[in-house]
Amino acid sequence: MVPDLDRIVDLLDLLGDPQLAYPSIHLTGTNGKTSTARMIDQLLRELGMRTGRHTSPHLEHVTERLCVDGEPVSPERFAALYDEVAPYAEIVDGRHSERVTFFELLTAMGFAAFADAPVDVAVIEVGLGGRWDATNVINAPVAVVMPISLDHVGILGSTIEEIAGEKAGLIHPGATVISAPQPEAARLVLAQRVAQVGARIVREGIDFGVRARSIAVGGQMLELQGLGGGYEEVFLPLYGEHQASNAACALAAVESFLGAQDRGTLDVDVVRAAFAEVSSPGRLEVVRRSPTVLIDGAHNPAGAAALAAALEDAFSFDRMVGVIAVLDDKDAEGLLAELEPVLSEVVITTNSSPRALPAEKLAAIAVEVFGEDRVQLVERLDDAIEAAVSAAEAEGVLGGSGVLVTGSIVTVGEARHLLHR
Repeated sequence: MVPDLDRIVDLLDLLGDPQLAYPSIHLTGTNGKTSTARMIDQLLRELGMRTGRHTSPHLEHVTERLCVDGEPVSPERFAALYDEVAPYAEIVDGRHSERVTFFELLTAMGFAAFADAPVDVAVIEVGLGGRWDATNVINAPVAVVMPISLDHVGILGSTIEEIAGEKAGLIHPGATVISAPQPEAARLVLAQRVAQVGARIVREGIDFGVRARSIAVGGQMLELQGLGGGYEEVFLPLYGEHQASNAACALAAVESFLGAQDRGTLDVDVVRAAFAEVSSPGRLEVVRRSPTVLIDGAHNPAGAAALAAALEDAFSFDRMVGVIAVLDDKDAEGLLAELEPVLSEVVITTNSSPRALPAEKLAAIAVEVFGEDRVQLVERLDDAIEAAVSAAEAEGVLGGSGVLVTGSIVTVGEARHLLHR
């Protein structure tokens, strides 16, 4: 990431500013962005709107980042978009000391794809932070700020205040801000930004939220309080209290975008139909049975805490074996500490990313957290998954044992590819 918007602004200007051809809903935060973006997308489409969705990172294929009407663009369309944008990126490269980045190029391709479709609305997730993120050229009327915690500290800052300041940079004059529950330090920063630019903020737990939730087969049943009123008997086929919170934020974002808070609730049957169809691959996703194999993209302590709570909330395993590989810029000790109470043992491994933390180093950290007798080191991810399945089956109670693969989106994407192949 190169912290300025000069290249993306220049590139989009050459492309005719496609990002201005449609309104957008913009999402930032530390965790929950992609799941919430998918929920917003699903609800808008159920309401009859054509959508574009830009999220990152991808799990298995880069085309997942650019979706029109809920589906990734085809490989052929992706290649055509690249061919359209690349010549202009070369011009921009010649004008600036830093070249157009990978993410900037993908962002421009997404904006162009959505304008060409054309879409009625785009749902745009930041790549990193907010203020200097390449997506921060849309001045969205609705900005969604998911929970803020410590992550990417080498880039965004080492305190909640600093990180919140970067993420608040996508709040523009006149916007409505949909805020998930935040630590006090982040709340103050967001409030200051809202006052500074003349925006409006609504907060989960005060202006909207989850009235009630109960475990259901394949997910959970929710009663949601929106900005315009209540919505009962909403089934969400995702696990965990954090996903219920994401659903509340998604609903409030769509209500705000459509002005529903001023005219009452959306059609409750449409809301129910939309949430019942939501999916979020790689987020506590069941990919195998006997034993159950779950994958989850938690990659920081806050995400791991939400994952651990969801496991205890929605599953009743007697024995859970973790397969864990993380990137070297993450708080591995904090992540492992959050997962320790719910994992019987861990198989430590690595993934293919050049930024991956070597398995030996991660294993040493894991021994400090779990103790030597609960840690196994297996270098290759495929072998690590096999070892974890064997460890889970060794207890002889297949219905009460499971495997959890987590620690990084890269890890989960590779595991998903292996297990679905």
